[in-house]
Amino acid sequence: MSNYFGLTPQLLSLDWGTSSLRAFLMRESNVIETRQSGHGIQHLPSSGTAGYEQAFAEIAGDWVAQWPQLPIVACGMVGSAQGWKEAPYVRCPANMQLLASKSITVQSGLGPDILIAPGVLFDVPDALPDVMRGEEIQIAGALLTNPQWAIRSCMLLPGTHSKWAQIENGRIVRYSTYLTGELFAVLSKHSILGRLMPAEGDSKSESDPAAFELGLATARRSGPGDLSRQIFGTRTLGLAGRLPLASLAEYLSGLLIGHELVSGMAGAGDLTSVPLVMIGAPSLCQRYVHSLKYMGQSADAVLDNTAPAGLWNLAMASGRIA
Repeated sequence: MSNYFGLTPQLLSLDWGTSSLRAFLMRESNVIETRQSGHGIQHLPSSGTAGYEQAFAEIAGDWVAQWPQLPIVACGMVGSAQGWKEAPYVRCPANMQLLASKSITVQSGLGPDILIAPGVLFDVPDALPDVMRGEEIQIAGALLTNPQWAIRSCMLLPGTHSKWAQIENGRIVRYSTYLTGELFAVLSKHSILGRLMPAEGDSKSESDPAAFELGLATARRSGPGDLSRQIFGTRTLGLAGRLPLASLAEYLSGLLIGHELVSGMAGAGDLTSVPLVMIGAPSLCQRYVHSLKYMGQSADAVLDNTAPAGLWNLAMASGRIA
């Protein structure tokens, strides 16, 4: 192998989601270089297998040409039923050894194959089933870099589909998904609520911490079945002149995040004796940190992108790297 800026890569890893594809050259669990494209599984350059092969070749073809023996691992929606090749879910409780043993391979089109991680299914009697695909690798990355959290911790991954995962003895034992980000997008852009809100990027649209905290407070004092009524209150607060129209989106955001936190914190149990670890985009995590503090809870750690470390963990557990 040739050196890359003085370093020899040991792994090529892919975080392949719905809307984007990220590729990482790695050595000793550290990222040497990152690339990103818009070729998520719903935005491929062409349909079917050819689209995946082309997207992979465009983002990493020169790397493969330079290091043809470099192992390649991937996670995310690329392994879903709508992805390149399905890697069926494994059931909770799930650890990295189980994920590695149930990973599948697909031919890259450039010679080497790609190891794709499965998602995780939580399905027990008398509870709603739940699924994750990609977040399990982020959790694995957090546990690789901070082994003490493997004993027992709660992992919060805010986003379009927020996850609250309970970790015990290195295993994901249970988790809950909240449609917080997607619900906000649908309600603000595709419902009657959005008709009163300035368009995104409009100069009339502004940050309003007081409106956001009003949403949090409304969620905190809510009773059973109140959510849909409180969501409609986003409209009536504007019509009655109780909130400026430019602040309605902030209120709705606070309301939805607040309801997620009320439920998530209740499901997590006693967080005074369990580390609460947040993983996600810094700007969104900051909003959640503020919301947790408003609710009387703090995060013990806030991490950015742990997927590369999780993919390194997968490569080790599968024997792709020593």
